[in-house]
Amino acid sequence: MASEMKDQLKHRKGSRKVTFLTKEGTPLKNQPVTIKQVRHGFLFGCTEFSAIPYANGELQGRDKELAEERFKLFFELFNYTTLPFYWGMFEHVKGRPETARMKKASLWLTENGVKLKGHPLCWHTATAPWLLELSNRDILTAQLNRIRRDVTNFAGIVDIWDVINEVVIMPIFDKYDNGITRICKELGRIRTVREMFAAAKKANPDAVLLINDFETSESYEILIEGCLEAGIPIDAIGIQSHMHQGYWGVEKTLRVLERYSRFGLPIHFTENTLVSGKLMPPEIVDLNDYVVDEWPSTPDGLIRQAEEIETHYRTLFSDPHVQSITWWGFTDGGWLKAPSGLLTADSQIKPAYEALRHLIKDEWWTKAAGLVTDDSGSVTVTGFIGDYEADIKGMKVKIHVDKDESPCEITLPM
Repeated sequence: MASEMKDQLKHRKGSRKVTFLTKEGTPLKNQPVTIKQVRHGFLFGCTEFSAIPYANGELQGRDKELAEERFKLFFELFNYTTLPFYWGMFEHVKGRPETARMKKASLWLTENGVKLKGHPLCWHTATAPWLLELSNRDILTAQLNRIRRDVTNFAGIVDIWDVINEVVIMPIFDKYDNGITRICKELGRIRTVREMFAAAKKANPDAVLLINDFETSESYEILIEGCLEAGIPIDAIGIQSHMHQGYWGVEKTLRVLERYSRFGLPIHFTENTLVSGKLMPPEIVDLNDYVVDEWPSTPDGLIRQAEEIETHYRTLFSDPHVQSITWWGFTDGGWLKAPSGLLTADSQIKPAYEALRHLIKDEWWTKAAGLVTDDSGSVTVTGFIGDYEADIKGMKVKIHVDKDESPCEITLPM
């Protein structure tokens, strides 16, 4: 089993020849050098929206202490997070977006080594309520202006975006009236997607732009196929797997991966949950319809969540198309009061966190190694794709390892 897993993870590893030179260009030969991994290249993500009030100094007392405990654990494990750009919250009052507040949180997260994704630029749920006062033409104009403004304002900080969310259901959504469903019903799905992606691409040509959906049926495949045929610049496919009603299982996960890998695009598993308590009843169609006063973990549920999260991540990490996995909700009780976090509400570690830590920072982490440079001053760094640190003659330098990375030379100030 171990050898099989190693073979399955060849695509996650790289090798790079590194040559160390003095400032005069002399090779540092026969010198001991310690190489250690410091960051994954793969995007291991998790959401923790309390980063916004915390980074803005809005938490006090015990709330602040709990946040500090959470983020110490968060930064130990994750190198990626999704920020909430829900239009209805980000710009609840027209013309008054929370740009400064979000930017302060974004900069704080990047300073702590976390890459950022904005979610979402266009969605019929949690959209701006004031859109209902506008005509369809003006709603579209406002939506496109919103994309241009926010993608431009955050370029260089947030360079990955869920451009449009849950388009399969968007034009037929009937739970409540909203501006985005109105325009999607008029324009159709593909034109709506095209307009949103065009605006985002123009605002930041270097951004990674996703389409994202909970729908994994043929309907999503048909939509993606139509969008690609229309020349829409989709950079990655986002797939949600909120498993409140039970783990998908390996077979279903592999079927989904096989069906969506045919497009030849990177796949991001954007929203993943498994609960550590009673499962949501299977007859619930819209997860939001499940309303409870409390939803506690159970002893068996804690064990089940840890076992299933390990299996789920192993399955996804073994597929070369998958470039990102984001757990949805670091702590229990966020969305729908579900016990789907990796920590309890009071920041206690759950078995699921330990299971992920074992995978991300142990099994899938290249251990520190002591090497010796050859007569040309070179060593070969081999391991999981990501950032490494080399310590030679008391000096530390950074090295990036990827697939088919070209050799590099590092000149030391000596």
